[in-house]
Amino acid sequence: MFVPILLFILGLILLIKGGDWFVDGSVDLAHRLRVPEMIIGATVVSIGTTLPEVLVSATGAIEGHGGIAYGNAIGSVICNTALISALTFAIRPCKVDGASFKVPVIFFFAAAAIYAGTAYATGMFSRWIGIVLLAVFCGYIFYTIYNGKKKGLIGGEDASGDKETEKEKPLWLTILMLVAGAACIAVGARLLVDNGTKIAEALGVPESVIALTFVALGTSLPELVTAITALAKGHSALSLGNIVGANLFNLVLVSGIATVLRPFSIYELGAKTIGGTPVSLVVDLPVMLFVMAFMTLPALKRGKLTRPQGIILLCVYAAFCVFQFVF
Repeated sequence: MFVPILLFILGLILLIKGGDWFVDGSVDLAHRLRVPEMIIGATVVSIGTTLPEVLVSATGAIEGHGGIAYGNAIGSVICNTALISALTFAIRPCKVDGASFKVPVIFFFAAAAIYAGTAYATGMFSRWIGIVLLAVFCGYIFYTIYNGKKKGLIGGEDASGDKETEKEKPLWLTILMLVAGAACIAVGARLLVDNGTKIAEALGVPESVIALTFVALGTSLPELVTAITALAKGHSALSLGNIVGANLFNLVLVSGIATVLRPFSIYELGAKTIGGTPVSLVVDLPVMLFVMAFMTLPALKRGKLTRPQGIILLCVYAAFCVFQFVF
């Protein structure tokens, strides 16, 4: 037990420092390319903070457990939205740039429609579904870059909101901060997940609960660290873009890669059921769709995320976790 605890603490330190480097490098990149922080957050930062989910799900698929991606993706979206994002704007409500926020939200719900439609209609995630999800990922990256250039958000004089380009860090240092930050985040998250799971098992926590809650929380820690770091540094748009982008990538990149590597059926995962229906279809997927809709739709209409929204989402997440442990 002593060694897992030490490695758990090491993972936490790597996450914190990696998050600090990654946020600073991302902001520098946004200023250098004259790209809004929301777009950088929803693309570059989101890919970096989703690396742990990619690694965990791909490894599980290669080892013959493709269904790990299913629970990990859903659990991570719920955790990102109802815990991490909710915590940030419950502490500090923030304004939302509807123009930049709308694109990742539309792509997310399009991907969620494919994901949920497949789950409810067939219960089988075949290889071609994985290819479709990866195609959505490629489409999102292409559209974000194309739309940014078209509207002058990328490369425009005022896009970054900072004209002091003379004081920018050298390009090699910015890239080094991004790479080193992403690496520390990925390694740190892996140490936390692996050793945290060992600690939980030693305490007698059920494996199914560990998979849906602890692993999802562990692989979402990069988003939490990045969100808190960005919030502390005054870059709330970067934090929000990262959360929405990471949620989208959990559905299309994480699940897409794992499904292509090893297709799976929901009904063969051995999960608990309610009336013969897998609990994920009755509880997990509906909760995922609800928390994202509750966060994004009012924000698009009002142009801001409020403290009451954050508190309600935190209560939903607490209730979700309690259900997982008592059911």
